[in-house]
Amino acid sequence: MESFEKLGLFYLGKLFNPDTQQVTPEYLLYDARDLVTHAVCVGMTGSGKTGLCIGLLEEAAIDQIPAIVIDPKGDLGNLLLNFPNLDPADLIKWVKPDEAERHGLTVEQFAAKQAELWRQGLGDWGQTPERIARLGQSAEFAIYTPGSMSGVPVSLLKSFSPPSTQVLADPDLLRERILTTTSSLLGLVRIDADPLRSREHILISNILEQAWLTGRTLDLPQLIQLIQAPPLSRIGVFDLDSFYPASARVELAMLLNNLLASPGFEAWMEGEPLEVDRFLYTESGKPRVSIFSIAHLSDPERMFFVTLLLNQVLGWMRTQPGTTSLRALLYMDEVFGFLPPVASPPSKRVFLTLLKQARAFGLGLVLATQNPVDLDYKGLSNTGTWFIGRLQTERDKDRLLEGLTSATAGTGSSLDSSRISDLLSRLGKRVFLMHNVHARGPELFQTRWTLSYLAGPLTRDQIKELTKSRDVPERQPGSTPAIVPPLPQSALAVSSAPAVGVPSGPPFVPEVNQFFLPADSGTGIYTPFFFAAARISLLDNRYGVAYSEDVAHVYPIVQKAVSAFLWDDAQSLPPGSEERFSQVPPPGGSFASLPAGCAHNLKAANLGRTYRDFLARIYSVRLWRSQIFKVVSQPNESERDFRIRLAQLSRERRDFELDRLRQRYASQFETLSRQEESARLEIRRQEHQYGEQKLQTAISVGAGLLGALFSRSGLGTIGRATTAARGATRISRERQDIERANAKLQQVQQRRAALEERLRQEADRLAASFDPHMETLQEIQIRPKKADILVKAAGLLWIQKA
Repeated sequence: MESFEKLGLFYLGKLFNPDTQQVTPEYLLYDARDLVTHAVCVGMTGSGKTGLCIGLLEEAAIDQIPAIVIDPKGDLGNLLLNFPNLDPADLIKWVKPDEAERHGLTVEQFAAKQAELWRQGLGDWGQTPERIARLGQSAEFAIYTPGSMSGVPVSLLKSFSPPSTQVLADPDLLRERILTTTSSLLGLVRIDADPLRSREHILISNILEQAWLTGRTLDLPQLIQLIQAPPLSRIGVFDLDSFYPASARVELAMLLNNLLASPGFEAWMEGEPLEVDRFLYTESGKPRVSIFSIAHLSDPERMFFVTLLLNQVLGWMRTQPGTTSLRALLYMDEVFGFLPPVASPPSKRVFLTLLKQARAFGLGLVLATQNPVDLDYKGLSNTGTWFIGRLQTERDKDRLLEGLTSATAGTGSSLDSSRISDLLSRLGKRVFLMHNVHARGPELFQTRWTLSYLAGPLTRDQIKELTKSRDVPERQPGSTPAIVPPLPQSALAVSSAPAVGVPSGPPFVPEVNQFFLPADSGTGIYTPFFFAAARISLLDNRYGVAYSEDVAHVYPIVQKAVSAFLWDDAQSLPPGSEERFSQVPPPGGSFASLPAGCAHNLKAANLGRTYRDFLARIYSVRLWRSQIFKVVSQPNESERDFRIRLAQLSRERRDFELDRLRQRYASQFETLSRQEESARLEIRRQEHQYGEQKLQTAISVGAGLLGALFSRSGLGTIGRATTAARGATRISRERQDIERANAKLQQVQQRRAALEERLRQEADRLAASFDPHMETLQEIQIRPKKADILVKAAGLLWIQKA
């Protein structure tokens, strides 16, 4: 490994000397934890801003930190262009033919030249093709294209899912979520709605609030229907029709319906749902870098998408435990218009909330822009790191210094404006000033060569080619909360045998509890099912498990089930289904006949006993145990989610142990630094003495020559020659002193290198000991005793089939 490969540190480039305008050998290594306090990158076109940010995302991926990347220009799909073989054949699809033509080369020749340039650039920065391979092995990369089928499509309008329970429990967060969702949706149909004055905004906000508080998930067609016939009679003190007449509501519904019916809009209805957890990790728990390319969208569509995505990120963030280590990154390139200093678009509210609160959850934001006036600097007061590249005008520099001063005012860090102004005036391409509140002072550096091939903005065809050649993330069955029917369709199908008779009311069965579930349409024949519901409680002190779950099952009552009834073939009900049941017979309902002889099985005592036996036999909770971390998964926590949790736990322990390790070595490094500085001072002193002695000897030699020419006596000449000889001897001794001083410096540097190597080896051992992906987890099954099962209800369930 090269010396820049240090645990928890990002290799962003090398320090740059502003006086000599040269790159120094010293690496700029950025602590990953500093990104928890967010970062801003500012630089004009051609400054190297995109290369810096891609390099930062590469380092995060190598450190197995997932990222959500919002790409308005189409540049960041270059992260998928990593070819460890550096083969010209790999680049042919990605070089520009017109650029090859300008160089007087064929595409093949230009690709070969680019491959050689790339290989040389990596080598100049100490990187090898193996590091490119490591990048691809550490994380999965995917390009998502909302509103387009060129990449992995994203379904934005299929559902307006309720936010997390944490958001629902916080009135301020819920209000903010409703406001931004409504504003972005209305913006999509070119309605610039004031949340306090727009009746469109107020109506849709009330519909969303009622749906979400009752746990209902809406799609756009359902929302359009609810706008025409809202599930509320009053808004404020006014009745609905006085506040928003039906005819006006139809106009709004038609406007949204036209959006839904417009050509090409079906792309918004298909693809991956907005589930942040699935964008950050694969099904196996591998970190994912999800790039959302939105270059093809209109401005209202971009605002709509970005706001919805940020809301989902905020909701996901609220479900995570607190941490001081970096958990994930949210990066947006060209944030122009989304966090402006004056206006308040829907995205601005969510950005400000994330900037204020994400630190506590380990979510780091990185925002990039070309123009300093694009940013609300007051909103960036919690930003800890600023990467500043070449700016276009002096006005831009002054505006940036003003904003940087404002942003750092509350951090307690000092800011030397005059020095920073001087450094900014001399920035070249790929040279950036880093102001990090966690560091001693600003540092100038040149960005390293990226591991990914920078082909520039990708076209839709190129994105399609990348998506085709890569493994597209697949949805797993059941991974998305679905709107399920009251009962599985298979259970209903079993009971479809023709009824013997159709009585107009439920048959009377002595000592049997009866429950009723009408269809949404309110029509159809009621068919009979065995039904039971129970609560299972598990308590296991060995593994720290205290867990309970409500379960319910149904079994169709057919003739063959009367004498030999087993719950093994029963169908489970979705959680909470029994809450929809009524114990009051519906008036005028038509009921199928019960098979003869089933009354005995329908008694609650018999159903409860057999149901308890069934659950004790088949029910279990599977847990996973980590020997490395000595922790056990939670009930219903999948192996994937447990490994993701272990990965974060690993990072936290790694950071803690690294701090201890660095503190243990800190005094030794300080001693070596003092010795190195002393050795350098001694070299400079000896070099100064050597220079003076050379000068004195030269003067003596010159005087001797003049004396030999003009003196009549040879005695003076002999004396001066003797003095010159002594001077030559002293020169030799001074040269030896310099050599000894240099040898001492080399010895100190060798001891420092040996100490750094020991530190690296210990850090590597730490990394290996905290790698949850390499661990084979122990599987544990916990089963309930019969005493742990409480049967809450049992009897006959009548289900109306529509």
